[in-house]
Amino acid sequence: MTAQEFNSWQSVQDEVLRRINSREWKPGDLIPNEVDLSREFGCARATVNRALRELAGAGLLERRRKAGTRVATHPVRRATLNIPVIRNEIEGKGQTYRYSLLSAESLTPPSDVRARMQVAPGDELLHLVSVHLADGKPYVFEDRWINSQAVPEVTDVDFSRQSANEWLVENIPFEGGDITFSAMTAGAREAEILACREGEGLFAINRTTWNKVSTITAVRLVFAPGYRMHTEI
Repeated sequence: MTAQEFNSWQSVQDEVLRRINSREWKPGDLIPNEVDLSREFGCARATVNRALRELAGAGLLERRRKAGTRVATHPVRRATLNIPVIRNEIEGKGQTYRYSLLSAESLTPPSDVRARMQVAPGDELLHLVSVHLADGKPYVFEDRWINSQAVPEVTDVDFSRQSANEWLVENIPFEGGDITFSAMTAGAREAEILACREGEGLFAINRTTWNKVSTITAVRLVFAPGYRMHTEI
């Protein structure tokens, strides 16, 4: 590939990846800096920066400020999970989707939510409780907090007509997040909403998303018994 062909961050990424896989750059090696690479490839430094950021995000490079970029000593492939629209997930299974908003109010969150959302004591967040149904049966119970300071337009949305899950995915970009999967047993609240027995095993997801400025939302999704998660790596 000639320098003239390095006209996109993807092509730079492919060349860097080739050098890593061929052991031209070995694990632990310090690679050339962005200025030198942009000069070698005949492209903008921003193009090189994007390529290296993507590879660092994939766990193949280690980037440290003022210390340069090295090939990861123990590369770890990171799985990327998309945030699904629950309606699409249900309809994709050939089932009829329905959504019910149980409550919506501005509240001061409990301490654990406040820590996840990184808001000050006394700050109020929009708290939404809802259930998504498949063929008339409870599918997932959604307990969500939204930071209206980060998403001011949220105050104008009628969440009785569209779920927060779907509205956020369609309208609000995010920079990153974290996600936790866990098993739990149904308490009285979950048993009532999901129409199952108390003590029955359930699958739960806790997810928080943020942008460069602040945390956008924190949600707990508790799925009805028998739920099976499928994703790709």
